[in-house]
Amino acid sequence: MIFKKTFILFFIIFSAVNAQQKGDQKKAEKKTKLVVGIVVDQMRYDYLTRFYNKYGTGGFKKIISNGFSCNNHHFDYIPTNTGPGHASIFTGTTPRYHGIIGNIWYDREKKEKIYCVSDSDVSPTGTSSPDGKMSPSLLKLTTIADQNRIHTQMKGKSISIGLKERGAILSGGHTANAAYWFRGKAQGNWISSSFYMDRLPKWVIDFNESELIDSYYKTWNTLYDINTYDESGPDFTNFERGFKGKEKAVFPYDLDKLKNLNGEYDIITRTPFGNSLTTNFAIKAIEEEKLGKDNHTDFLMISFSSTDYIGHNFGVNSKEIEDTYIRLDKDIELLIKKLDFFVGKEEYILFLTSDHGATHVPSYLKTKKIPSGYFKEATIHLELKNYIQKLYKRDSIIENISNHQVFLNYELINKLQLDSKKIQKEIADYLFQKKQINRVFTRSQIEASDFSSIIGSKIKKGFDPKRSGDVCYVLTPSTITYSKTGSAHSSGYIYDTHVPLLFYGSNIKKGITNKSTFVSDIAPTIAVLLGISFPNGTTGNVISEVTE
Repeated sequence: MIFKKTFILFFIIFSAVNAQQKGDQKKAEKKTKLVVGIVVDQMRYDYLTRFYNKYGTGGFKKIISNGFSCNNHHFDYIPTNTGPGHASIFTGTTPRYHGIIGNIWYDREKKEKIYCVSDSDVSPTGTSSPDGKMSPSLLKLTTIADQNRIHTQMKGKSISIGLKERGAILSGGHTANAAYWFRGKAQGNWISSSFYMDRLPKWVIDFNESELIDSYYKTWNTLYDINTYDESGPDFTNFERGFKGKEKAVFPYDLDKLKNLNGEYDIITRTPFGNSLTTNFAIKAIEEEKLGKDNHTDFLMISFSSTDYIGHNFGVNSKEIEDTYIRLDKDIELLIKKLDFFVGKEEYILFLTSDHGATHVPSYLKTKKIPSGYFKEATIHLELKNYIQKLYKRDSIIENISNHQVFLNYELINKLQLDSKKIQKEIADYLFQKKQINRVFTRSQIEASDFSSIIGSKIKKGFDPKRSGDVCYVLTPSTITYSKTGSAHSSGYIYDTHVPLLFYGSNIKKGITNKSTFVSDIAPTIAVLLGISFPNGTTGNVISEVTE
């Protein structure tokens, strides 16, 4: 009798364990139908916490409460700009390896500045403008979306969308089925290039020809009573630029009246309606491209760019920024509802992050007695050139100064048999004497050192040996090269590096981590979740708390 009871008990336990194991195995083997990568341009981490009480339950809060949040997530390189940010998120490495060292940089061979996604060898699609002559040709590595395409024998789709071409193109990588960006001005259409297609799909043409885009020529007022916007500064300050044709940067803004003085359709992208336009276009892409509807994992990359334009215009402490994120929360809620309905709950993975943060407006910080300032770049550069010219009796030793980097004229230096390392040091010593310059690094230092200092390490991770300059300088905290209205970014300081990282959806466990995570960790983490190869230049680590 005892034996019988023991056997029955053993059988019940064995069956339960076996069922659990089968359930876990089934869950593990369940293929993710769609990965949605969201990049919110210029989103500081504290926008999640500052405006938390204003968010609804279906957007940011839903992702946080039902997903995984990395609360101490950073960029670990300089410069923190849009092009490098998007490239780093999706390649799993830093500019030192993927090559996108800025939005624009000086090309030694061409002797001119080049844009990070410009490509004279392709043709515009959906426009006659050179705004369509774009591709990922300057990106040296594969992205996580590229790896998925290769893994699925090119059967999994990749669609990338963003108001800015660099946001859309660098996210999608080299094998995307399509990348779409928005051409404002007098056209007001989503466009692409011949790198992806010779003609826009009918659904894109229909979207462009619909009345939806023009419907955003309306009044931008606060979504809720402006008197409840306690998380931001006064509506009128001297730290905001605003729009041409309106005397003060205060709500409301009548876009229909202001459009002719503000780039016509461009003004839509400079308001929260640009995010709504992006959301509606992304939803149409999900429907028309049937993303997540077969047995092959698809990728959809969405870059919300209006947040950056608004931050540059009004600053991170403005009422306009608060209203923008309250409205973006609604857009993300709409997107999640569409994904749940069209793809299915627990059938997709969504991650949300940013390409960089932003500083408070220095002129505002000064009123609070916080050290900050504006760097007179043109003056310092001219003084440096004059100094080197006087020292060597030559006026072309310095070939270019841009992006806080000095490029030497090696052709002339070699011809005169000068010591390039000595020149680098002389330039570095001169710049270091300037009050608003915090650190200076020479090419010789960067290439020879692994750097124990945080700033030095960030400079090296953003330094491409072939594309970067010969001397790099770092400004003091909260010192920027920008107008005295609006916020800026590009430094390696916390306000520019600390951004959100949220994971949500299929096989994502609920939780948070306060340990340090970095931008290059995102792509390998997604790769492990999908069971595919890492991008081919990955240097980041898997965030194990998300995958276990």
